[in-house]
Amino acid sequence: MSGRLDLRRGVVVSVDPLEVDVDGERRRAWADELLVGEMREGDEVVVNAAALDLGLGSGGFDVVHVNLTRGLGGGVDSDAHVMKLNYTSLQHPIDPVEATPEVDGPKTQDIVEFSARQPAVAVLPLHGHLAPAAWAAAQAWPGTRVGYVQTAGGALPGSLSRDLATLRERGLLVGHITAAPSYGGEHEALSTVGALDAAVRVLGWDAVLVGPGPGIIGSDTEFGHGGMEALNSAHAALSLKLPTILSPRLSSGDPRERHRGLSHHTATVLELLLAPVTVAIPEGAPELASQVSGAGIGLHRAEPVPVDLDGYAASGLPTTTMGRSLTDDPMFFEAPLAAGARLVASRGFP
Repeated sequence: MSGRLDLRRGVVVSVDPLEVDVDGERRRAWADELLVGEMREGDEVVVNAAALDLGLGSGGFDVVHVNLTRGLGGGVDSDAHVMKLNYTSLQHPIDPVEATPEVDGPKTQDIVEFSARQPAVAVLPLHGHLAPAAWAAAQAWPGTRVGYVQTAGGALPGSLSRDLATLRERGLLVGHITAAPSYGGEHEALSTVGALDAAVRVLGWDAVLVGPGPGIIGSDTEFGHGGMEALNSAHAALSLKLPTILSPRLSSGDPRERHRGLSHHTATVLELLLAPVTVAIPEGAPELASQVSGAGIGLHRAEPVPVDLDGYAASGLPTTTMGRSLTDDPMFFEAPLAAGARLVASRGFP
């Protein structure tokens, strides 16, 4: 059973970082300004206080629901009639990327090369895999057009991720599609399979990283967690006959036994997949190869890939996960580095 919204009035007392005074308490907050508009000191707002009151980790802040001072009567300058967050108080119209005319296909003389270098997809189990995978792909093939499809399983707002903003600024990602129910990306898609198809046919991406936004959800059960979205993403890619690489959730430093080595999240996805995928693993881990090969239908291919952990450490991109540094948990970062490098190899490039 769902709980009621925990909505409370407050006043913005700081914009950067955003803080709201709620009943005399100064509280951390976040506002999706694409939806609710600009925040200024002194604005009266309504915040959803549930996450902070519950003491959640990555989601431990209030979320601005509406700005009563300047956020009303915004309207839209669009004739779009398809909704995201439909039938909620935050429903808003979008132009689905699936409905956009596709880019020109390859010229006749390029057809053989194009088919040999078919766009590939790397499925990410966590948002923390995005930066290492994008960096590794760029190192393996400078100039590659790799984009990101954001799915369910973590944060839904497309504007929340600092990692994504950094990757776009540095040119390591060429675009961002938010697939329903996520929203607010540079392009909007109504389904994950629609997003992947549009990434290839409409936007002309060379390769795709697909996975959840920050702050994966979980319930300490076998299937009730955001990591299960990798199953849906892999099936979407496979249904389009795109080469599909799975970036496994690995850890050498997680205090929880179920996430050490090959995480139970990835093991469950491998058990449930209806068709084989390639699982990129860092070189020198034969125990992982045997776990992958024996999972589920028994046809998954574990492929060892050399990774440049030192190079990534010097890149200036994120090197912490859940409070653990790269040196505390190198295996966590090695997995997406392997997947990013393997993503390029799937398209026939060096």
